[in-house]
Amino acid sequence: MDAQTWPVGFRCLLLLALVGSARSEGLQTCEEVRKLFQWRLLGTVRGLPDSPRAGPDLQVCISTKPTCCTRKMEERYQIAAHQDMQQFLQTSSSALKFLISRNAAAFQETLETLIKQAENYTSILFCNTYRNMALEAAASVQEFFTDVGLYLFGADVNPEEFVNRFFDSLFPLVYNHLINPGVTDSSLEYSECIRMARRDVSPFGNIPKRVMGQMGRSLLPSRTFLQALNLGIEVINTTDYLHFSKECSRALLKMQYCPHCQGLTLSKPCMGYCLNVMRGCLAHMAELNPHWHAYIRSLEELSDAMHGTYDVEHVLLNFHLLVNDAVIQAHLNGQKLLEQVNKMCGRPVRTPTQSPRCSFDQSKEKHGMKTTTRSSEETLANRRKEFINSLRLYRSFYGGLADQLCTNELAAADGLPCWNGEDIVKSYTQRVVGNGIKAQSGNPEVKVKGTDPVINQIIDKLKHVIQLLQGRSPKPDKWELRPLGSGGGMVEQVSGDCDDEDGCGGSGSGEVKRTLKITDWMPDDMNFSDVKRIHQTDTGSTLDTTGAGCAAATESMTFTLIGVVMLLPGIW
Repeated sequence: MDAQTWPVGFRCLLLLALVGSARSEGLQTCEEVRKLFQWRLLGTVRGLPDSPRAGPDLQVCISTKPTCCTRKMEERYQIAAHQDMQQFLQTSSSALKFLISRNAAAFQETLETLIKQAENYTSILFCNTYRNMALEAAASVQEFFTDVGLYLFGADVNPEEFVNRFFDSLFPLVYNHLINPGVTDSSLEYSECIRMARRDVSPFGNIPKRVMGQMGRSLLPSRTFLQALNLGIEVINTTDYLHFSKECSRALLKMQYCPHCQGLTLSKPCMGYCLNVMRGCLAHMAELNPHWHAYIRSLEELSDAMHGTYDVEHVLLNFHLLVNDAVIQAHLNGQKLLEQVNKMCGRPVRTPTQSPRCSFDQSKEKHGMKTTTRSSEETLANRRKEFINSLRLYRSFYGGLADQLCTNELAAADGLPCWNGEDIVKSYTQRVVGNGIKAQSGNPEVKVKGTDPVINQIIDKLKHVIQLLQGRSPKPDKWELRPLGSGGGMVEQVSGDCDDEDGCGGSGSGEVKRTLKITDWMPDDMNFSDVKRIHQTDTGSTLDTTGAGCAAATESMTFTLIGVVMLLPGIW
């Protein structure tokens, strides 16, 4: 033996001698086994042997040599092995579970904030620009954004219905205050007639249809994204408490606690032995891996596609601009609409009265209604991107779980003596099988039979949510118009190019500047002096409400809306 190999060989012999000594010492007394058993089971147990003896009644930890275990101890060890396994699974998945649950809660909270912010923007629009109808519009605005939140968070509400309901309720207000001004004491029947006439006379042009299209493209993907995150948490919770077969339970007992019966309380299983046991016990769970991988990939694809008019943040924070466009369009066509409504509903008996003025809560304006431009790091899209980047690290979580447990928790380090299920050896000599059910046919440690109905159910749920996720991602072909619900309305049809109806124009920079000259058609209750400027960008919104309040009408002024309209990135 040369000078270099001698120290290595000597250390190995010394280690084996120490192990052998510990084992021999363990066979002389069961004191160490008793202490560990009582500590593990948190209490004194009667009948524990003081010294090794024969164990003919043992079912798993069978040995021809004297043992420190009894049948009762073996049963308790069986329970401990199962508890240990669940603890290992929960520890291994804790970071993944925390990642998903924390972000699911953060996304929901962010969406709630966006909904409130969009509602505030719309309320400001009415209070500052259409002050006389603000109080009457408040309930419809609140109801609309309540429905948006309910839909986003999984309630069974129809976006087409609540969009139509909002514009139906808006038309009587626009008609009474802008088209045929002078607040009236007209009957509820007459107001209902005007409301019902909205879909026939189309006072707002194609704007309600555009809103339906934008809501459909943005709300449904966000709703599906949240539902998918909740399913991910459900998958982890289920696998954390998976039921193990009798064969697996016996193998876990043999690997973890049978060495104790021979006094080998500090031994660890050989790596190959551990892999065979864990890959056999987790064979059904490993079948989740391709579906889990596809689940994360589909989340990533949907997240990447949720921008522009597919981004709920962009759509919600620009909603008030579309409402303003709708009101202006109705006013511009006022004479025609007046004739149509008179023809359909007749002429009401009108008595001039004082309109209720806007009574907006100024405290709300101080707490979120004057919103400065957000930095790009704070956008919902960037939060999703950071989340997906972290989640991508767990794409093969279930396929590599058995290996992870053996490497990080259970198995002995390479080169050290280890437990092979029978004795302490230098290395494990049996064949090591792969992951998954098919690979277990030659597993020498665990017999795997049939399928696991719980795992099959999880796989079915993952397949379903993957289909939903992929169905909500924009596709390169044309996004077709489809009827929504029973109302007969249609979601707008959009091609890969952005046309004028989508509010796009210019040279491709995405910014549209519309200047509207307001002269003699402006009614008494419409005041643009307070709205200095409405500025929208794709990274945030600034709504300037620093005007002096709703004062006298302005005879003539230029009203400028600057809106950043994202060109459609693709087709649904």
